[in-house]
Amino acid sequence: MKRVLITGANSYTGNAITEYLSSWPDKYQVSSISLRNDSWKSENFGAFDTVIHTAGLAHDSTKSSDKDSYYRVNSQLTFDAAKKAMNDGVRQFIFMSSSIVYGASAAIGHEKIITRSTPLNPESYYGESKVKAEEMLAGLDGDKFRVCVLRCPMIYGRKCKGNYTVLSKIARRLPFFPKINNTRSMLYVKNFAEFVRLMIENNEQGIFWPQNGEYTNTSEMVRMIAESHGKNIAMLPGCEIPLRVLAKFSGLVNKAFGSLAYDMSLSQYREDYRLYDLRTSIEESES
Repeated sequence: MKRVLITGANSYTGNAITEYLSSWPDKYQVSSISLRNDSWKSENFGAFDTVIHTAGLAHDSTKSSDKDSYYRVNSQLTFDAAKKAMNDGVRQFIFMSSSIVYGASAAIGHEKIITRSTPLNPESYYGESKVKAEEMLAGLDGDKFRVCVLRCPMIYGRKCKGNYTVLSKIARRLPFFPKINNTRSMLYVKNFAEFVRLMIENNEQGIFWPQNGEYTNTSEMVRMIAESHGKNIAMLPGCEIPLRVLAKFSGLVNKAFGSLAYDMSLSQYREDYRLYDLRTSIEESES
């Protein structure tokens, strides 16, 4: 029996992991804890084999945009939780990092494929705080306390928040959408949960780059979402130049239509975690 503690009660990824692991009640015992106040410091983490740290301040959070808050929550709190886990005798600490440590999406019309040699280049307080957390955790990593860092791309699925939900609303409501050729890495939440399960099962340590088995094109994904609702949406060509102009005034444009992808070789693992292809994942997300 693997005993798992998830920090960040009611987080989207934490809930997804809990629900997924519940399919094996004889193999995994999962608990969650909130780190919003100091009461967690009196808990005994030693009762668990693995701590999965999902608590954090999101990059699209409306609660704070100052550097100190990101570093306090995403860096220092991560380190404090990991150090307590280590001191309490936990064997493995899984940290939810992000592809944002490599910076923002490339501008429309440009390619950004991340390889093992791509340097870290955070361009926001959120990205910087994730890099700092990784650096702090590296000082705790060892044979007896194994740190596992997951640099996930955008995670999506049913009832998720963020860009996918916005695109889903657009696909269901608008009769047309810009046709743009871009390349993005994404990770369906159930593929993510299976990857986490394998990390636990194999007591992994190191840095990992999970993603779906196929890249996503924003326009094609919107078309698939529309089709899952029995709707045809027209793709408008010739939108690249207008969107490039809009991108000068809003970073959201490149975030939606720019490219940001991992080289597929980065995401290979010795066991298959990609249980769902893109179309199936969208159909499930939209059901």
